[in-house]
Amino acid sequence: MTTDKPPDRGAGSEEHPTTVDWDELLTQLAKLPEVEGWVTLEEASAATGVARSTLRSWYRSDQLSARMVAGAHGPQRMVPLDAVIDRALRSPRIQRQLDHARSLEAEVAELRQRLEMIERHLGLA
Repeated sequence: MTTDKPPDRGAGSEEHPTTVDWDELLTQLAKLPEVEGWVTLEEASAATGVARSTLRSWYRSDQLSARMVAGAHGPQRMVPLDAVIDRALRSPRIQRQLDHARSLEAEVAELRQRLEMIERHLGLA
């Protein structure tokens, strides 16, 4: 009786190396060119004020492109910053935030103008 047994590939097999030269791998990753305009979720969030959870929702629902790239600490999700900005500007919540910020700027400008008038009236300007 014969049994079909797969060939023994041993610990030193060429197909399955047992050790990884992490320094070499990190060096190779560092040499990879950066993709212009693509940023991590954290960078996109910091640049636009959009929460990372919202960014994840957008790429999961195909409202935003995303790709995985090798990073020093494992795979990282990258998104195109221009597309994040465009999508953010179409968000009703972000539009309300921008409108509120604009109204605050207008209020500050009006208060400065009133302060200047008071200073002139008092002869301080």
